Amino acid sequence: MREYNIAIIGLGYVGLPLAVEFAKKYKVVGFDINKQRISSLQLGIDSTLEISQETLSLVLSSSKSSIGLKVTSELNEIKSCNIYIITVPTPTDKNNRPDLTPLLKASESVGNVLKVDDIVIYESTVYPGVTEDECIPVLERISSLEFNKDFFVGYSPERINPGDKEHTVSKILKVTSGSDEQTAETVDQLYKSVIVAGTHKAPNIRVAEAAKVIENSQRDINIAFVNELSKIFNLLGINTNDVLEAAGTKWNFLKFKPGLVGGHCIGVDPYYLAQKAQEVGYHPEIILAGRRLNDGMGEYIAHEFIKLMVKKDVPVKSANILMLGITFKENCPDVRNTKVVDIVRVLKEFHLNITIFDPWASSDEVMREYKLTSISDLSKCTEKFDGVILAVAHDEFIKLDFSEILKPNSVVFDVKGILPNQIVDGRL
Repeated sequence: MREYNIAIIGLGYVGLPLAVEFAKKYKVVGFDINKQRISSLQLGIDSTLEISQETLSLVLSSSKSSIGLKVTSELNEIKSCNIYIITVPTPTDKNNRPDLTPLLKASESVGNVLKVDDIVIYESTVYPGVTEDECIPVLERISSLEFNKDFFVGYSPERINPGDKEHTVSKILKVTSGSDEQTAETVDQLYKSVIVAGTHKAPNIRVAEAAKVIENSQRDINIAFVNELSKIFNLLGINTNDVLEAAGTKWNFLKFKPGLVGGHCIGVDPYYLAQKAQEVGYHPEIILAGRRLNDGMGEYIAHEFIKLMVKKDVPVKSANILMLGITFKENCPDVRNTKVVDIVRVLKEFHLNITIFDPWASSDEVMREYKLTSISDLSKCTEKFDGVILAVAHDEFIKLDFSEILKPNSVVFDVKGILPNQIVDGRL
């Protein structure tokens, strides 16, 4: 049996949990160009909070044996590997077009160390055809090796759910595929050795790519539907959550809730599918309509909040507003593509003073990514607020005593539908 030495390219929310899982059975080298990230990981500290310090330290301490994890930012450290798994981000640009730059640069890096009989596996979310049409030519050009003769390729889309401690990488069924029958079987068996939930071997790479990109597109469309319902029911004076709870008593009703749609997947993946559809001459109507509606929810929430302020005679200009949460989801430090910033942007156009409180987010990262100031300790705020918007359902927010932080005449808007009705003025 062939001995596998595995390199994981990209040690973020996807790559690190995967590297740790493989390191329990194989010798793994985790590679990332972010030297600060590598330094933290070497100390056993994961800023994404996906892996505990105890678990990380355990796999790192085994790195000199036949199993375990070594993390590095030096490319030559992965030369001895024969399996390369690429888990870098696949974002969109300012015009919502797929940006393959990180993926292609990672392919170049692997191409520089690629050897005969090596296998390169892509996990990054892409539209059908990217692996074969965009990535493989880069590997061939940089390595001077021939695809499916000298080296082989697989695709196994990531299904990581940041912040979810129940559905961890080993407990989520994995779709696998390969560039030929033997590679497909090798890739499938490799993942099957660490994924206790099992695997599904797709017939080819393009099917696996398509399967991944529609998973989040489907969720995006469903959330867009309930977001549109919330707008309608708001005009009708009906509580959307009450409606969904009643409708949810039917066995086959899909239980989605209205809200902001951000993050690294659901708010991005539909644009990848739409791009490919347009390239082959089809204009996707439902997919892009859902995206437009969801992308506009931050602005909608801000305007609804301003209307409530006017209705309650709360002066708008220079009002002090507390924004609860800046991450893209609850109980998670991930601020990538968060749509809370859209609410903040519109409120600032009305000259409101916004205090962002998020005990999970890194203030430095929020400043670096969005040029916004956020705090992690609300006790330092001595003045009371004219209004509050609960944008993220962190556990800490449920325990807050709003009477202590709000003025007598104030506005409370609950985006996530977790606060008691008696203290809420508006919600989705």
